[in-house]
Amino acid sequence: MLIRKPGKISEAEVTPYELYLNRRKFIGQAGRLALLGAIAPSSLAACDLKGDEAEAAVLRGGSGLPGSQEEELTPYEDVTTYNNFYEFGTGKADPARNAGTLKPRPWTVEIGGHCERQGDYDVEDMTGRFPAEERIYRLRCVEAWSMVIPWMGFPLKDLLEFVQPTSRANYVEFTTLYDPEQMPGQRRRVLDWPYVEALRMDEAMNSLTLMATGLYGKELPNQNGAPLRLVVPWKYGFKSIKSIVRIRLVEDMPSTSWNLAIPSEYGFFANVNPEVDHPRWSQARERRLGEIRRRPTLMFNGYAEEVAPMYDGMDLRRWY
Repeated sequence: MLIRKPGKISEAEVTPYELYLNRRKFIGQAGRLALLGAIAPSSLAACDLKGDEAEAAVLRGGSGLPGSQEEELTPYEDVTTYNNFYEFGTGKADPARNAGTLKPRPWTVEIGGHCERQGDYDVEDMTGRFPAEERIYRLRCVEAWSMVIPWMGFPLKDLLEFVQPTSRANYVEFTTLYDPEQMPGQRRRVLDWPYVEALRMDEAMNSLTLMATGLYGKELPNQNGAPLRLVVPWKYGFKSIKSIVRIRLVEDMPSTSWNLAIPSEYGFFANVNPEVDHPRWSQARERRLGEIRRRPTLMFNGYAEEVAPMYDGMDLRRWY
């Protein structure tokens, strides 16, 4: 799916936001009314079905949410008002309250290290080069809460293949903007700023790993990591670094922010593993935002079929 910029689309073509949020009803109606022109090609197989059957077919067609076709999307309000983004404060409501100071345009990402195409890349050019698509992913936080979000973005592997890693590139390191004027939370030494995260090269090249530019069909809100963030759905949320300004391809495992701050609690790999408790709470169950009941935590957040082979032979209690 290709996102057109606001200046290139007429008001008459815009899907009402309320209709987008009511996607289950819309997709069900699509099957009965045969709205073929309004549905992405990957979803056309759903048009002969009805109601929830139609949406299940759409989800099976590439949503990125394997085995969970009946899961409800987390409400947009919850997704955009309950966040971890310490650059704007340590409370869950702080980012939505304080992130208005961030200026996500213009925005440049420096790409360097062991790759052939080093340079500064404008986010507008980057998103124009790589077609955007919607992926519905779970996002699991280490504090035992989770969301299901329709992200918009492009696979990280597309970007990496474009910059052409060399044989010495074993890890991909990401860095968040450091600007205390725009990010007032950085005036406090909660962490060693700027925020840094990293992935092993095979993790970065996995087809599930997403560079997100939006959610719910809208541009990414500041509090959710505008204009460009990482989404790694089988890992805890702190690996999904926000507001990225630098990407480096490096040979040795980088030091990362939470692993430096509290190494006994936050390992480099951060794979969702219900069998390994956080020192201060259990990870065996989680609470989906908007729900009261807790549900069992799934190994690799439910993406084991796609990612478990990358960790064959590793002790996942040691490499947590």
